[in-house]
Amino acid sequence: MQRTHIQWHRDHLSLLDQRLLPEREVFVRCEDAAQTADAIRDMVVRGAPAIGVSAAYGLALAARRAPEGLDEAAALLRAARPTAVNLFWAIDRMMALAAQTPATERAEALAAEAERIDAEDQAMCRAIGAFGAELLGQKICVLTHCNAGGLATAGYGTALGVIRAAVESGREVRVLADETRPYLQGARLTAYELHQDGIDVTVIPDVAAGHLISKGGVDAIVVGADRIAANGDAANKIGTYTLSVLAKTHGVPFYVAAPTSTVDLETPTGEGIPIEERGADEVVSLGGRRLVPEGVPALNPAFDVTPAALITAIITEQGVIRAPFAEGLAAAVRAAGDANT
Repeated sequence: MQRTHIQWHRDHLSLLDQRLLPEREVFVRCEDAAQTADAIRDMVVRGAPAIGVSAAYGLALAARRAPEGLDEAAALLRAARPTAVNLFWAIDRMMALAAQTPATERAEALAAEAERIDAEDQAMCRAIGAFGAELLGQKICVLTHCNAGGLATAGYGTALGVIRAAVESGREVRVLADETRPYLQGARLTAYELHQDGIDVTVIPDVAAGHLISKGGVDAIVVGADRIAANGDAANKIGTYTLSVLAKTHGVPFYVAAPTSTVDLETPTGEGIPIEERGADEVVSLGGRRLVPEGVPALNPAFDVTPAALITAIITEQGVIRAPFAEGLAAAVRAAGDANT
């Protein structure tokens, strides 16, 4: 997928409105941090790495337009979505630089730092793809959930980066994309990306995954993550945990692909990962048509946590990490930090 969904113009940020895909390609213009926070909260842009990159640009806009309100801008962006740790990682990095930079140089410094975060994410995803492709066979069917592709990152993808790299290396890859209810990121976004790239993709109902796995129709499952705890527990789009249980039951490898910026060493286990609760409207209606009787409530947790014990390996830009994960994740985060200093 050619990078078009995050466009930085220095005086504004243009974000491809992912809510309207695949029917329409419309860009939302963000001129300050508040508008960027709204775009993140309302899922104009989504996916942990893409959220982090967008937030960095939002702070760069704040430094240019309202430098005295940088702390307030950071607070607005932090409050946009609670689960994706890349959001907080990017804001912390930008604010640390702001604190060290004279006020007269801050706007240019933060713009340059946001561009570095953007470029680093693209490079990290390429590395994730290269490492992950080596785990796949020459002819393989991969199941994925939600959208962990170019749209969810700065341009190449994590889980879909693995698939892209495998195809680029000459492997014959067929992809099954869970539709990913209730927001349908798999049906709308993953299928959109892979179809554009000419990669063999078939959308399946979420509830069909178990049947297909049990019949031997899936060789590997590759997903992304919004936050990985220090012990390897991984939060991803709701429904991921179910897939990990199915994978364990049927002996299918279950891989999590994510950059080290998604690893949260300050959270010991998945129990400490906040799970975003989104509005019931995403569940009770579809395309403007109500599906649930009036007066019947709905729950809409946006994420679940896959225990480390159900994960075959975590694929990062620093390499493939296997259980026990704690030592390998800590070492990967240190190596990434050393590379960026």
